[in-house]
Amino acid sequence: MSLSLEDALTRHKKAGLYRERKILQGLAGIQRRYNDKNFFSFCSNDYLGLAQHPAVIKAFQQAANDYGIGSGASHFLGAYSRVHHELEQALAEFLNFSRVLVFSTGYMANIGILASLLHRQDAIFADKLNHASLIDGARLSAASFKRYAHNNLISLDRQLIRSSARHNFIISDSVFSMDGDLALLPDLVEKAKKYSATLLIDDSHGLGVLGRKGAGISDYFELKPDILSGGFGKAFGCFGGFAAANEAIIEHLIQFSRPYMYTTALPPAIAKAIHTSLILLQAENWRREKLQGLISHFKQMAAHLGLPVLPSQSPIQALLIGGTEPTIALATYLLQNGFLVNAIRPPTVAKNTSRLRISLSALHTKNEIDRLLEQIALGLKLIKVNDKSIR
Repeated sequence: MSLSLEDALTRHKKAGLYRERKILQGLAGIQRRYNDKNFFSFCSNDYLGLAQHPAVIKAFQQAANDYGIGSGASHFLGAYSRVHHELEQALAEFLNFSRVLVFSTGYMANIGILASLLHRQDAIFADKLNHASLIDGARLSAASFKRYAHNNLISLDRQLIRSSARHNFIISDSVFSMDGDLALLPDLVEKAKKYSATLLIDDSHGLGVLGRKGAGISDYFELKPDILSGGFGKAFGCFGGFAAANEAIIEHLIQFSRPYMYTTALPPAIAKAIHTSLILLQAENWRREKLQGLISHFKQMAAHLGLPVLPSQSPIQALLIGGTEPTIALATYLLQNGFLVNAIRPPTVAKNTSRLRISLSALHTKNEIDRLLEQIALGLKLIKVNDKSIR
């Protein structure tokens, strides 16, 4: 077995798909320190800059003093605390859902929802660009699993018309994590009603960013799916995940969702930090307003420089390159010039659609964005000389 694993790793390296972890030495604002050098980071999901907020850190510390670092057990074995309960109630009110259930991670939330709610007679219809957690959750369920073309309502409609399942389940990201575009929520809600389907939306990248009050894609479109899931590792600057739905669905998840039942509960200190972030993102609207201004500025400057940026209203801005090698070369060039930007390659994205994934934060400045885009433009000129696969 070891030889076959080594062969697979060798092929992976030759294809330019081998990933390496950088050892983070420290951080301050949007700056990250690696190998004793500081870099401007454009790869963090800390969209509102709350991960280092003094109030969030203080809340974590106080709860750790009260409850300890780890929760020490599963929710049913004594680890469901007052802090968890208060967080779930506050989230339900903020999101305008009957109830919310907090999971240890967003990944576990999606797996737990799909694996517990769906059975052999059911069918799942998933956007082709959904996050891996939705894909894995669908595969782990007993339901049949079909994927429709990205944001293509005709493709979805054709599959739903042919479905003979007892119950249909439509699942989609709200903001697609590698492209940054939004799901067509009004149309998905309409399709769900037309075919009596249940609609699940993962709002990990929309929550805190979209909408009048930052309550995500439901707030943005003023429409709700049947189930909303998400993670707290993005705009909340924390850790963990959740499911929001009606009373019956949440109670079913509590009783039958194995990723919820059979794992250590989210530490109370983390739950308290999440609750504090929730209060801050509602009170400090300037963070979301500044972020939206930076997104607009980025798009204007990128267009001015003629950069191949995909359409996006979110903090995720994808610079489409095409080939794997030039994408890595551009990311390396940026690193050498003090900017940390992730090169996204297959299998995360389709072949010949490798890209730089630029994540914007309220902690960034327009000057930092301008400097990044100028370096990207220079890097593209250098790489184009040697590689014709670049777009």
